Parts: sequence; C-alpha cells; structure tokens
Amino acid sequence: MKEINYLKGDATNPQYKGNKIIIHICNDIGGWGKGFVMAISKRWKQPEKGYREWFKSGQEFNLGEIQMVQVEKDIWVCNMIGQHKIITNSTGIPPIRYEAVEKCLEKLTFEALKLNAEVHMPRIGCGLAGGKWDEIEPIIEKTLVRNNIEVYVYDFE
Repeated sequence: MKEINYLKGDATNPQYKGNKIIIHICNDIGGWGKGFVMAISKRWKQPEKGYREWFKSGQEFNLGEIQMVQVEKDIWVCNMIGQHKIITNSTGIPPIRYEAVEKCLEKLTFEALKLNAEVHMPRIGCGLAGGKWDEIEPIIEKTLVRNNIEVYVYDFE
C-alpha cells in the first residue's frame, strides 16, 4: 500500500521522472490571486487562464469539480474547487469544504490512473481556505493512496 510522502521543497517543482499532477484548491467565486496559486502563476500562465475561462463559461464550475491543465509534456495542474467563497463566514465556518475536496480527489484519482501519474501538492486547503491537515490527510488516504497513487506533500522551506 502506498503512503503519503512528506518533503521539504516547492510543490511547483517536483523532482520526479514520469507524469506528475500538481493539485491545489480553488474557490467557487472565480478569485485567483492569493496563496499557492501565485507560485503556480509564476511558473505557468495556463492554469490561471484555464480557471478564469472555466469560471466565465459557468460550465460545471461548482464545488467538487476539477479542471486538468497540461503545462509541460509530463506535468498537469489540477484546479480543484474545494473552497466556498474566500473568507470565514459569520458563524466561523472557514471556506474549505471537505466534502467537495473528497469529490475532487475522487475525480483526480481517475485522471491520475489514466495518466499513470504521481500527485504533488502543498498541504492543500490548510492555508487561506482555513482547513485542518488532520481532516484533509484521511481524505487523501481514502481516495488517492487507497487507489495506489503515489502522493507527495511539500512543506515550503
């Protein structure tokens, strides 16, 4: 059984041979401009462009949906809508939506298997989305790891 591999480094620069999918959480209101997306945009323009076009189109732009954007011959970025709006609401509920993250990861599992790809990520949902890693980690194990997909989680140095 595979497990989650924890590394120090930059999730936008995975040092592995073969196909790689870099995943991150997006919000459901079309906002792109803070957090990990800035690192993605610094390296590649296509993921932000794709996300903004997807939002404008309104096609399946909902919590739990994913968008695969190929950025290099062997690298894809997966925009996953797992965050509702961008601020903690008045009742203290943060933007992260764990059920949506799980749906995204179920869809991603299919894509990763199809591409025979490893999955690379920061600690998704734990920055601006306000999520807790002890909630996210079991979702990753239940979806990706259980399906024998190699997962790498990066903590920026």
